[in-house]
Amino acid sequence: MRTIDRRTRVSRRSFLKHSSGATAGVVALSLGPGMIASPSGAWAVAATNLGPETMQTLIQMARDIYPHDHLADRYYAAAVAAYEEQAGTDPAVKDMIQSGVAGLDAMAEARHGRRYAEVGWEAERVAILREIEAGSFFQTVRSGLVVGLYNNPEVWAKFGYEGPSADKGGYLHRGFDDIDWV
Repeated sequence: MRTIDRRTRVSRRSFLKHSSGATAGVVALSLGPGMIASPSGAWAVAATNLGPETMQTLIQMARDIYPHDHLADRYYAAAVAAYEEQAGTDPAVKDMIQSGVAGLDAMAEARHGRRYAEVGWEAERVAILREIEAGSFFQTVRSGLVVGLYNNPEVWAKFGYEGPSADKGGYLHRGFDDIDWV
């Protein structure tokens, strides 16, 4: 008769998969209060003036306003970091952002029972944004994101944009019509 070993077996793949999640949790805890980090640990942003929940909501809002699936969250975090800095020097900006995020969270809570950043479907978050798009909070964040996100040379490479051409003699003799991202 054959005996079966009924002990729990842990494969190498399973061990690595589950230990990486624990490592990410330890890293997140070691960052301390006022920090937002990606689950992979690839980026972190300080949230001393606005708070981590507010920054998390701003990052999600940025991703919903300008959605690019091929861009990592770190680019969106860098784009909204300017609001963190402004909130430290301008109380009016801090109040506007905090009250705007509180309004977003209240709308999401009323409809979905959770904060805006925790609403799972993009279409549901965009529906909330459409209701506030005429307001000053939305317009301020949206207009700042245009510069904060698209004026980043690291993002240019993701879209195939080589950057300004004036110092290289312009685009006329450098393949002005070979862009494939438009």
